[in-house]
Amino acid sequence: MSSRRSRQSSTGSSRISDDQIIELVSKLQQLLPEIRNRRSSKASASKVLQETCNYIRNLNRQVDDLSDRISQLLSTIDADSPEAAIIRSLLM
Repeated sequence: MSSRRSRQSSTGSSRISDDQIIELVSKLQQLLPEIRNRRSSKASASKVLQETCNYIRNLNRQVDDLSDRISQLLSTIDADSPEAAIIRSLLM
């Protein structure tokens, strides 16, 4: 079964055209610092998707690290202190 046919059958009534896929990959490419900062503007769709996954994993690691750091910081200060109130307000 061709990739186009399998894509059409797997998406049901909401089909994505090849042009739409190209446009979406291009948009992703613009969002990725690793690819956006390169001199050549062309990257394969598979490379863009791979870099997207890597970038999302990295962002998740950064969020986890920041969460740990905030938890450590909050555990070292008085919960009723002005500093704790500022941190809580930033997190809301």
